[in-house]
Amino acid sequence: MRRPLRKTSALNVVLLLYWLCCLAPSPVSSITVTTPPEVHASKGDTVTLSCSFTSTSRPTSKMTVDWSYRPQSGGPPMMFLHFSSRAYPPTEGQFGGRIRWQGTPARGDASISLINATLNDNGTFTCTVRNPPDVHGSTTSHTVLTVTPRVPSIRFSDVAVLLFFILLPSAVITLILIGRMMCPKKEHNQSKAHRSPIEVTEGDEYGIPGYTHKEDRAKCCDLYLMDSDEEYYLEDFKKRPPEVEGYADSHC
Repeated sequence: MRRPLRKTSALNVVLLLYWLCCLAPSPVSSITVTTPPEVHASKGDTVTLSCSFTSTSRPTSKMTVDWSYRPQSGGPPMMFLHFSSRAYPPTEGQFGGRIRWQGTPARGDASISLINATLNDNGTFTCTVRNPPDVHGSTTSHTVLTVTPRVPSIRFSDVAVLLFFILLPSAVITLILIGRMMCPKKEHNQSKAHRSPIEVTEGDEYGIPGYTHKEDRAKCCDLYLMDSDEEYYLEDFKKRPPEVEGYADSHC
């Protein structure tokens, strides 16, 4: 009587293990969704929100993708894009006309792009992928988007133009001033050497000591009022070359 009991108990154990294996979820029948944890952009940029997934089952028409958004200030998530055989981007609301579907489900890609990012777009974006019969695993993933004001940039051409119109004239003026400071005597000597005969002082031309321009312009009436010493000087003055006498006579 003991042998049939042993056979029955062993059979029950085998059946129990079989049912447990059938009812337990298969570890390979799962899906994994991956997104970058953070994305940074500047105001006005076109931002790519990447989402990739791996599934043990081939994507079919039953596969769906949902993108939702939760503001940085908090609140419930808001779904703004749904994919089921084709993408349905938003046509109104915060993201109306600014979402483009970039995914390729056959390659495990469910990415989107956000056009003309604004500071109000800061928040958490969630990608959810379902691909029956893969219903287990990590079906969602989150990305925190941070949009900052754009920093004005200066192009190289603008800098080159500013340097040309500011530094070049300054350099030319500086060189001119340095040249005038280092060579003043040379210019003065050259001006004397090239002075025309009209500019030459009459006293210097004939070497008469004490002969000044005021004496050249002495009038005839002044000559008659001279004393003896002055008359002697006048006699000596008349013996000078004719050019000087002509010059004095022309003033009388």
